[in-house]
Amino acid sequence: MTSVALAFSGGLDTTVCVPILKEEYGYDEVIGVNVDVGQPTEEFDEAEETAEALGLDLHVVDAKDEFAELCFDAVKTNATYQGYPLGTALARPVIAEAILAVAEEQGCDAIAHGCTGKGNDQLRFEAVWRGSDLEVIAPVRELGLTRQWEIDYAAEKDLPVEAGDGGVWSIDENIWSRAVEGGKLENPNYEPPEEIYEWTAEPEGETTIEVTFEAGVPVAVDGEEMDPVPLIQHLNEHAGSYGVGRTDVMEDRMLGLKVRENYEHPAATVLLTAHQALEDLVLTKNERSFKKGIEQEWAEKAYQGLVFAPVVDALNAFVDETQAAVTGSATVKVSGGNCRVVARDSEYAVYSEEMASFNTEDVAGIAQEDATGVAKYHGLQERLANEVHAGVSKPELATDGSGMDETSETDDTRE
Repeated sequence: MTSVALAFSGGLDTTVCVPILKEEYGYDEVIGVNVDVGQPTEEFDEAEETAEALGLDLHVVDAKDEFAELCFDAVKTNATYQGYPLGTALARPVIAEAILAVAEEQGCDAIAHGCTGKGNDQLRFEAVWRGSDLEVIAPVRELGLTRQWEIDYAAEKDLPVEAGDGGVWSIDENIWSRAVEGGKLENPNYEPPEEIYEWTAEPEGETTIEVTFEAGVPVAVDGEEMDPVPLIQHLNEHAGSYGVGRTDVMEDRMLGLKVRENYEHPAATVLLTAHQALEDLVLTKNERSFKKGIEQEWAEKAYQGLVFAPVVDALNAFVDETQAAVTGSATVKVSGGNCRVVARDSEYAVYSEEMASFNTEDVAGIAQEDATGVAKYHGLQERLANEVHAGVSKPELATDGSGMDETSETDDTRE
């Protein structure tokens, strides 16, 4: 008997995939796998009800701790993509690994997802799965299924999905972020209504939040030690109540499509802001400068779902080396939907108040007059270049668009 493991959420796409995998692909058994990375409880309830109605064997895997660990790797790396904290992109490889593990444990012949051929998730799932010996199947993409076709098919087959539509907006939620797209939001000029937000309230009031780090990892909030998942959940609720963590962005997908996305990520905003502030205090200028390139590369690979690639292991090695000194605390003020640093402290600070103060002189054998020689050399090359260039005649710009002055002779008229 042949079997296939299906990434199953209970939504329209994955629900119609169940009979299609049997009828069109010829598999005898479909096994559903749902992975918990912090989705709302009602989503799991709906998935279980749908699976039961379909007669589907559903496996639910709790991967919140693994996901939180990856989110904290993103914090250590200050990882953002085109201005927003990564969320869905970080979750997909974790989900993919969990589904693959179930598929192999159950002795499946293949593994499948219900992703469209226009999105990023198909690539993120398959980047993990294609490293196995299992056949990878993507019914929606391979059969060119449209949403309306799926709705009609679900109605024809009397499948347990509400009109094939879960609502006006397409929402993806985990403990790190909440992504909202679809409907009128596909118009870049449409102002999102307040109803699309659940984690963040209208900006009102202000407060301060102190985050304590050990080796770059958040370990406490306002002096209270917390495990990763509770810490993230606490900050989502606390900072979100002040309107912190909303992003409206035009995002460039991997396949070249530009899409409009709306995100909520209160905890990510606070932790990334605080972590960056602490790094600024303890890292040298050269470390901070070089790490920017590392951060960009890490974020790009994470967006592509390639966090398990060898190059990311190498990037992590550099990041971890820098994080040894990122121990201390940073305090942010959240107000009006904004999050800004107001204080930072670490025993590893690369900072001397005595040396930096305008009220001290001759500290550690260094006096103000010692900077005179530096000042004389600073900008020397530029001054020399400006002096030389002042005597260089520059060609006149063409006035007829031809690339040469109208009075210039052509090669044919020169003797």
